[in-house]
Parts: sequence; C-alpha cells; structure tokens
Amino acid sequence: MAATSESDAETIDGPLLTPGVLQRREYQVELAEAALRGQTLVCLPTGLGKTAVSLLVTARRLHEAGGKSLLLAPTKPLVQQHADFYREALTVPDDEVVVFTGEVRPADRADLWADARVVVATPQVVENDLVGNRISLRDVTHLTFDECHRATGDYAYCYIAERYHEDAADPLVTGMSASPGGDEEEILTVCENLGLREVEVMTEADSDVSEFTHKTDIEWERVELPEAVVEIRDALNEVITDRLERLKRLGVTNSTNPELSQRDLNEIRGKLQRMINNDQGDGYKGMSAHAEIMKLRRAVELVETQSVESLRRYFERQRNAARSSGASKAAQRFVSDPRVQEAMRRAEAYDDLHPKFRRARILLAQTLGIEGGQRVIVFTESRDTAETLTEFFSNHFETHKFVGQGDKEGSDGMTQKQQQETLDAFRAGEFQVLVSTSVAEEGLDVPEVDLVLFYEPVPKGIRAIQRKGRTGRQSEGKVHVLLAEDTRDEAYFWISRREQKRMREELRSLKGVANEVNEELGQGNLDEFADAGAEHGEAPERDGGDTEGDDGREGAGQSGLDAFAPDPDGEDETGHDADPEGVVATAEGDEEAVEIVADQRELDATIARDLSTRDGVTTRLETLAVGDYVLSDRVVVERKSVSDFLDTLVGGDRSLFEQVKDAARHYSRPVVVIEGEDLYGARNVHPNAIRGALASLAVDFGASVLRTEDEKDTADLLEVVARREQETRGREVSVHGEKAAKTLAEQQEYVVSAIADIGPVTARALLEEFGTVEAVMTAREDDLLEVAGVGSVTAERIREVVGSDYE
Repeated sequence: MAATSESDAETIDGPLLTPGVLQRREYQVELAEAALRGQTLVCLPTGLGKTAVSLLVTARRLHEAGGKSLLLAPTKPLVQQHADFYREALTVPDDEVVVFTGEVRPADRADLWADARVVVATPQVVENDLVGNRISLRDVTHLTFDECHRATGDYAYCYIAERYHEDAADPLVTGMSASPGGDEEEILTVCENLGLREVEVMTEADSDVSEFTHKTDIEWERVELPEAVVEIRDALNEVITDRLERLKRLGVTNSTNPELSQRDLNEIRGKLQRMINNDQGDGYKGMSAHAEIMKLRRAVELVETQSVESLRRYFERQRNAARSSGASKAAQRFVSDPRVQEAMRRAEAYDDLHPKFRRARILLAQTLGIEGGQRVIVFTESRDTAETLTEFFSNHFETHKFVGQGDKEGSDGMTQKQQQETLDAFRAGEFQVLVSTSVAEEGLDVPEVDLVLFYEPVPKGIRAIQRKGRTGRQSEGKVHVLLAEDTRDEAYFWISRREQKRMREELRSLKGVANEVNEELGQGNLDEFADAGAEHGEAPERDGGDTEGDDGREGAGQSGLDAFAPDPDGEDETGHDADPEGVVATAEGDEEAVEIVADQRELDATIARDLSTRDGVTTRLETLAVGDYVLSDRVVVERKSVSDFLDTLVGGDRSLFEQVKDAARHYSRPVVVIEGEDLYGARNVHPNAIRGALASLAVDFGASVLRTEDEKDTADLLEVVARREQETRGREVSVHGEKAAKTLAEQQEYVVSAIADIGPVTARALLEEFGTVEAVMTAREDDLLEVAGVGSVTAERIREVVGSDYE
C-alpha cells in the first residue's frame, strides 16, 4: 500500500483504491497489513477508522485472490453507511457493491449475490439466505464482522462464521470493534466464535493514534427528584415490599427491600421454578408475585430515571393488557392494587417537568447558544422518553428523534429511509439536536458533535464507550451524564464506571500481552471449524454442512424406523387431495440431498440453522401458510414448545387446533411436535386436560403427536422423517398454497374472537348463546356475563370496543 506521488503523507493509493480518498494514517496501514496475514480481531477506538482498515484488506484480497467480499454490520443504517463508503473509496463499479437488508426481496438477493464483488449486509439476512440455500460463501475471500463483540450466544455472527470457515475455499476473517468485551474471557469468546487467531490492538496512547484523538471531558451531574415524584415512587415501592413479603413466606428470599438487585430476583425466580418442578402449588403463586414485582420495578425505574410522562404511557399499556382475555393474574392484580391506582392518579395529576428535562434544556442552551456549538446528541434508553424529549426540545431547538425500526411500546418506529434521511439532515446542519435511543450507538457515522448528553447512565461499559465516541474526534468534546439522586441511576453509574475501567485495563493488558493471548487463542480455531462434523462423517465439499451423512449418521449399521416401514410399492397409499395448483414450490437442487422447507418465523429457533449444516440436507425458507416445516408432499409439521402447548389449555394462545385443522386440509399426514421436558409437570394443568388435548389432535384432526427433548432432538426427528419420506418412499417436497376459504361459521367466530382478543373458544360460546354476530355486538354487559368463560373484564372490554367512538 503505497502513498500517492502527490503527497506521501496525505493519501493512500493501491489496487482498487480510488486515488485521493483515503487519508494516510500509519496505524490503519499497519493494522490492515496484520489483518491480511490471518484471521484477526482489530481493536481500535471509536471514530478512528476501523472501516478504513477493513476496506484496505478487502481491496488487496479482491485484487490478489479474486472472489467477493462480505461485510456484516448489525443495523441497516450502518450497512448503508458502509456501502456508501465502499462505493466512494473503491474503484469497483457501484452496481457491484450491493446492499443486503430485509427490504431486498430474497429472490432479488440471490441474483444480486451472483454478480456482486462486495456485499454489505445485516447478519440476519445472510443467515436467512444461508439457511434457505440461496447463497454460497465458497467464493468469499474476505469476511468482515463489524461490531464483532456481538458474536456471542445465538447471534447470527456465530452461525455465519461457522459456515464461512466450512464452506469458503480461501477464507479470511477480520473482526472489528472499539470494545470487544468486558474482560479477557469475553474477548477470547468472541475470537473463538469467529475463528480469529490474532488480536491487534491500538489505543489512544499509541503515538500513531494520539495525533488523531482529542480529549473528551466527562461530567456527571446529579439532579434531585421533586417530592411529588418521590411520593409516586414510594407508593410503588410499598407494593414491591408487600409482594416480597409473600415470597419471603414461601422461603425463597430473606429480603423485602424493594432495591433488591436483578441478580437476586433471578435467583428467586430459579427457586420458584424448582418449586413448580417439584409439584409445589405455591410455586405458581410465587411466580405470579414475581411477575408483578418485575412490572412494578419497571414503573419505579421510569418515574425515577425517565419522566412521569413515560410512566403514564406505561400505566396505560398495563391497563390495556389487563383488560385482554388472556391477561395474567399478575397483570390484573398490578392495575387493581389500590396503591398502584393511587400512583396512577398522582401521575395523571402531575403537571410539572422531571428535573432532568430542565437540566437538559439548560445544557443544550449553553452548548448551542452561549458556546456557539452546532450539534448535540441526546441518548436515552426509553422510546417514550425519546419522543417526549423531542417534543420538549422542539420548543427551543430544531430537534429530531432517531429510533429503531420496530414498532413497540405504543410507538411507531422509523423506516430505514427515514433513518438515513434524518442522519443526512443532521450531518448537513439542518437541525441541531438528535434525540436517539441505542440504535445510534454502534458504529454509525454520526457527525462530530459538540455535546453528547446521556439522559441516564447505561450499565454496560461497551455501550457507554460507543456513545462517548460520538464526540472528541476532530476537536475536544464534552460528555454530560444526568443522574437522579438515590435512584437506579446511581447504581448504573458505578457499574458502568467499573466496567469501563476494567475494559480499558483489559485492552491495555491485551495489547501488552498480545503474544500470550494470541498463543492462548492457538492455531486450532479453524481446525475446530473444519472438524465441526468429524464425529458424524466428513464431507470435503458440501452445500449443506458437514455433519451426519448417509454412512456416518448416528446409529449407522443399526435397524432404524426405515427397516420396519411397509414396502413403498405395497403400502395403502391414500394420496393427497389438495388442488395441484396449490403447489407453489417443489424440491430443487442436489437430487441426492433431502430437502426441508422451514417457515421464516421458525428462525427464532436453532433448528433450521442446525439442519442447514448437515451433510445431505438442503434447507429452504418460505413464508408458509400452513405449518412450520414441510418434509414431503404429504407431511407438514407444526412445532410447539411444552409451554406453548400448555398455553392452549389455560386460556392463552388458542390457535393450535386451528393451525392443525388447516394443516389437515392440505396435507394427509400432519404432525404435531411437542418440544421440551415435563409435559405433565411444567404447569399447573390437570393431566387429564393434557391427555384430552393430545387425544383431540390425534382423533379429531388425524395428527400424529410426537415428543422431543429440545431443538436438537427436533432437528434430528425432522431429518429422519424427511429421509424416510424422500429417500425411502421417493416422495417430493411440495409447499401447498393459500389456506382453504373459511366456512361461514369460521368467519363468524373469527369476527367475534377479534373483538377483544377473546379467542375462538369464547367466541363460539358467545355465538351459541346469542345466535348471530350482530346479537353479540349489541348484547348488554349483564347478558354477556351469563356466558360461560366471560368474566367482568372480558365483558367490559367487549362493550368498550363495540360501543366506543372511533378516534
């Protein structure tokens, strides 16, 4: 990587690099050279150009090894930002730098992937495409994981890394983070999950880096809560104390202090679960009280650290939840407790500002007015608070909110386009104040700001470091943190400070003993990936993974179910009566592999990912109208956890029988898999009720009911059934189309069940009592209460929904 002839000190030139775009920074060049030598974790403080390091590696790999580059980032705005940078800084044609997010149709992604040289994507989309067998990582010669500290647990980074090291012909991985973990163990976990063998660390103390950093002053300011707010909090804490007294009588806690830590509450929950597992009925009562405590603690946190307005919105959501037919007893007790109702009245009557609001306004006025600043970012944990602050600041400053895309907490999210337009306008100076939730913390190229204001401290050191990185890049910056005295803010403050200090020490230590850490990482990470399926048989080149193959599957050489199956040619074949035009897809790809079609919504589980890594199994994703997994033209599987299954028996989700009815209309062999242990002891449900439900599924709906222990067991079962259907019986996979039209009675039940989320059982009872949908709608509350299964909450809610004016 040579400097340009115009100025050796200013820009970098090289293969595929656009001349004059990249400023020459020796530490970036040094890190890129290290990352080119092997699988490397690059640790660099926020704002110092981690993406430029990755781009330098990508350019060299594309030039020397060919293939394509894949860069993964956790959010859509960050993906778009990286793509814009790559298009500017690389000489690769713009249409060969493509963006993969959920907004690009899967079929389009498959075509774009084939022609792209650089793909910038969210990990969930790439995970889906790998599970759905739409793309291959074989030709990817450089894979970058941005904000790689996320590579823990079931996060998509871990699965993609495993697939990459297995599938790629010439893999090279670069992980990037300003804050790779809270301690050395966390850092090593990230490295192991991504197959990284080297760690390269640069800190502000390095001479090459220090000239590009500036001091950031951090000031913590305590604010005192007004008496009215303290009274609301104390009323809620009294209820928490009362519920803890109940738990103390059960012997699961010795403390009734409402400031009990979350760790202590988790321990209490564990003890209650053990009571339930031991068939102790008091465990259920205790678990309900515990759920109430969690709701109360959230209310206390909002009134202490956020605003009374946020508390009011929370109370409204809780009231609505308590009115629904499936409401838990904990939710109903929460809103009906006299002390909670008093807190609600006080919150409604409170017409003053939380003291943080006033102080935040003063700080903004000082920065933007007196000191002549141009931009401020205000971070808050709560979507409600973000909206309230945006409205409040807008009276004095040009202010916009920046929140995530999901709709939650009664609030609309922002589309990717809205997010991008907001950031562009902020960069262009079209407004002064950006009020953001955590979505702007990680890696986004938010412009240099004069002040970062934390509306509340965050307990995670990584997040605090990321937020502070929004200032002090080009010149000295300020960070101001507001703490409400004698509240959870204080605890979070100390937790965050300790963790940040530990992280700085770990990074310094990691830098100082890089050789020892790299030696600890060892040379075996990639071998572990390569040997992931060794115990099941090896497949040098594969489309689906290398685990259990035809000759290496668990139990090879034993007589399995296939040995006892009737001869395919002599079976009593009833066929499939679905309309042939309802088939929207049939098996494709490797003729020797069995195909399993999974519903998109099943990706919350690990089953489809597991299956996609198995030798001889091809997975495909669809949005299925019927079932969760399709194993042949006649076998569809509806999967339920034990908890979900029991919910169908205790007034929760009643959709299982409707789902199985739909499955039986389209497939002659519907299967219900109930996953998990202790079906008869997991909940306080009479065994005969469980047996009755199982009998109904088998006898009334013709479904086979199978039990599995966990997700891996379910994946094993699905593979066995799919092989039996497709290999032994020679059947093909067919995904059948739209559900059959509902009968008139079903449509009537659907309309009534939607009135107040009352469910199909109560809807049928109401229709049987009143005869028509119209009669149900016009029934008086007293008459509604005469119907079995309709209580006062449901009756009141029906009348409210039917009789209220539309606003």
